[in-house]
Amino acid sequence: MQKSLIALSTIAALGLFACQPKTTESTSEQPVAETSGEGVAADKMTDAQKQAYAMGASMGLFVNSRAEQQAELGEALDREALKQGFEDGLADTLKFSQQEIQQFAQQGEQALRAKQQEMADAAAEKNIAEGKAYLEENGQREGVKTTESGLQYEVLETGDGLSPQATDTVKVHYRGTLLDGTEFDSSYARGEPAVFPLNRVIPGWTEGVQLMNEGAKFRFYIPSELAYGPRSTGKITPNSTLIFDVKLIEVVPQEEEAAPQE
Repeated sequence: MQKSLIALSTIAALGLFACQPKTTESTSEQPVAETSGEGVAADKMTDAQKQAYAMGASMGLFVNSRAEQQAELGEALDREALKQGFEDGLADTLKFSQQEIQQFAQQGEQALRAKQQEMADAAAEKNIAEGKAYLEENGQREGVKTTESGLQYEVLETGDGLSPQATDTVKVHYRGTLLDGTEFDSSYARGEPAVFPLNRVIPGWTEGVQLMNEGAKFRFYIPSELAYGPRSTGKITPNSTLIFDVKLIEVVPQEEEAAPQE
């Protein structure tokens, strides 16, 4: 376990050294064969080379992703130390024991997670305050109605078709944004409407779409407790108030139960 962890940690740095030329003849005593820094053209690679390249590329991408995460948290990744660890691992000249390296790796993960949680908690508190202030002001605008649950909506276009119940399946076009206008989801962008059971989405949708008729277009202002609450998903951070423009195209007819076979 410890050995494989060290192997993964050192291999992770492969992507950082692709531009450094090293030419060393391979021998039976070498566990890692080295090639020139220019590498081999993709169409000239053997299967073994492709597999080795995939390992290095995957770990290189992981390192870059980790570096981006740390940069967002104000913690720059020390690439020189990373490079040194990689080279020491290949040369089997580690400055620390395998147990210590495993411990350092775990400490790094724990520190990263703690910092991410700290920032998430701060963002969640900020979102609650901003959402409350926004909804209080928005609820004063002409045309905006507020339901008992706290859901706000305004009618952009009226419709004269059926109104769905919570157990119905609906076909809609929609666009979802954060309070700052950032779009996080859109059926328009995908080029086709969405179809789903109304009781399997966030509570703000389940309640709001039942207020609509087919053909209507509403704008919903959904407080966090009727949206994703403390959860985060994609661009939506914890306790976000969401805005949706929803066009109800159709209440999808329920399929008739198949007649029993005689």
